Amino acid sequence: MQLVIAEKPSVAMALSKVLDAKSRGDGYMEGGGWLVSWCIGHLVELAPADAYDPRYSKWNYADLPILPEPWQYQVLPDTKKQFETLKSLMHRADVTALICATDAGREGELIFRLTYHLCGCTKPVKRLWISSMEETAIQKGFDRLLDGKNYDNLYAAALCRAKADWLIGINGTRLFTTLYQGKTLNVGRVQTPTLALLAEREAAISGFRKKKFYTVELELDGFHAASERFASKTDAGRLRTGCVGKPATVQTVSQKEKTERPPRLYDLTTLQREANRLFDYTAQQTLDYLQALYEKRLATYPRTDSRYLTEDMASGLPSLCQSIAASLPFAADLSLPVNAAQVIDNSKVTDHHAILPTAETAKTDLSALPSGEKNILFLAAARLLCAVGEPHTYAETAVTLECGGAVFSAKGKTEIAAGWTALEQAFHATLKQKPKQAEPSPPLPALTEGQKLTAEGASVKEGATSPPAHFTEDTLLSAMEHASAEDFAKLEDVERKGLGTPATRAGVIEKLVRSGFVERKKKQLLPTEKGTELIKVMPDALKSARLTAEWEERLGAVERGELSPEDFMAGISAMLTELIKGYQGVTVASAALSASGRTVIGICPRCGKNVVEGKKSFFCEGWNATPPCGFALWKNDRFFTGKRKELTRKVAAALLKNGRVAMTGLFSEKKGVLYDATVVMEDTGEKFVRFKLEFDPKTPKKKGN
Repeated sequence: MQLVIAEKPSVAMALSKVLDAKSRGDGYMEGGGWLVSWCIGHLVELAPADAYDPRYSKWNYADLPILPEPWQYQVLPDTKKQFETLKSLMHRADVTALICATDAGREGELIFRLTYHLCGCTKPVKRLWISSMEETAIQKGFDRLLDGKNYDNLYAAALCRAKADWLIGINGTRLFTTLYQGKTLNVGRVQTPTLALLAEREAAISGFRKKKFYTVELELDGFHAASERFASKTDAGRLRTGCVGKPATVQTVSQKEKTERPPRLYDLTTLQREANRLFDYTAQQTLDYLQALYEKRLATYPRTDSRYLTEDMASGLPSLCQSIAASLPFAADLSLPVNAAQVIDNSKVTDHHAILPTAETAKTDLSALPSGEKNILFLAAARLLCAVGEPHTYAETAVTLECGGAVFSAKGKTEIAAGWTALEQAFHATLKQKPKQAEPSPPLPALTEGQKLTAEGASVKEGATSPPAHFTEDTLLSAMEHASAEDFAKLEDVERKGLGTPATRAGVIEKLVRSGFVERKKKQLLPTEKGTELIKVMPDALKSARLTAEWEERLGAVERGELSPEDFMAGISAMLTELIKGYQGVTVASAALSASGRTVIGICPRCGKNVVEGKKSFFCEGWNATPPCGFALWKNDRFFTGKRKELTRKVAAALLKNGRVAMTGLFSEKKGVLYDATVVMEDTGEKFVRFKLEFDPKTPKKKGN
């Protein structure tokens, strides 16, 4: 009997179907000589700081840096039952081997290995490595299982990255939060330099000074020509006057035939960018929709950084494209050649190939899909058909003319063959929100050098220089992907480039928003005052993408077996120790960082931070710390609403100060009477705070009906 462990229940169900494991157990499937179970994402994680020492539950500069040795792990409470199921299955006497079927990449390897080790399992492991949930792809994967030991270095690199992120998050966040003695100031290896990108862009916008300029535009026979820019409106007006009705002599005519090659296939980041531009989806929404399509076997693996396919996929592309085109209403009447070689490059495929729709798409009622999933599927399908299409060719004509002693220029464009753009335009025509298109350059009339034309009219056009644009999710994802490009260019065999990975960038953006460092205004992403102030006080080592470049170089060495995990972690520890020492005795002040901005009700009994009032609860300001403090007193708590009482600010303050509060007029749901009692708060550290009643024996409970 072999035990297959997937990352999610939905994936396990797809694997079970192929393996003919039809019998359902509690947390697993069985049949055909197989057991199939799942992890529900991360079952095991690095333990919080206070697991090493209870004093770490309070945040103090004197306790930094926190450098665990040995590292400890914990099972998440919400998934403990499934962890125990996996542990029981691993130790079944009839289970002779395990198959790691979590997502094929660093994170998937980490999820499986941490669970495997914490369960105390030593049985042999094989690896399933697939990029599609189609039944044929799953079967091929099981036919060519690999030895799990081949991925030991991948796991080592994944664990190093997780530990290093823990160290930076825990120590950096506590360092700056204790320095400013106010809001929780989350610090992260990817999060902080991403915030720096936003803050730097806003600084450039606020410091921008608009400059006006003027051009003169001639009206000629069938086209317009424009002069160079003038800083003075008077000078532009003088030229306009000198040109009206005067001859314009053609000085140069050049014509070039140009080719616009088909676009590459999507990786996750480029798909997220396009979905934001066309549908206003956030990066996280796009990832969620794509993940759902993957689990429905309609799209290939989402979290990929490759935009190419492997050679073994070339032979199947024509039939895939044919079936996909037949299922797309906008592609029905178009000629769709398949130039497979344009999308094939083994050297540019790492863990997974580019995102594709699958052959299942043609067998599925697409009208039944949720609109978000359908939009993303159509986007990926249209890109596939464009990527294998013919080039777009056109002739571009450039002309210069002399009139009134100044040089004017004009450009024209004549399409020769629409090529792949015909399919793209047909797809865009189906969208409710049409994408912005560049102003077309109409064809110019036939012109020859020395030819004289008459300037039938002339006008002065006013313009102004533009500031940099605010970031959107589209442009921020691009900036994250290309951050510190000069540093990455020096590195060889780096698994990821830029800030974060395709799989994590969406989560980083969402965390910045949740933490109050960034806000969304329509499509724009803007740093808040808190975020801007945080970047001002951050050292370059934490806000520069260079750190990520250096880490990726060393993680790549760990993955290749050229650097030991111990040496990698020693470097991180040394950097943190120096960082903490650099702030010894430093006194800082920043109203934006120190002030809460909310009414403080009391002190959190769990971590000692302020408890403030929100719309729905009185919550600890450490709710988004690393690790988060989950303390909250909910205003709609069933304990109080059932007694027809409000959890007011006064009541919450008393509970936080004394742990109890005397209340009158409590309603008994069972007896329909009112009574007085003392409400006692019992906080056991669980998700919800509990309460109980204590009665004064000298005071009657009932007050009447």
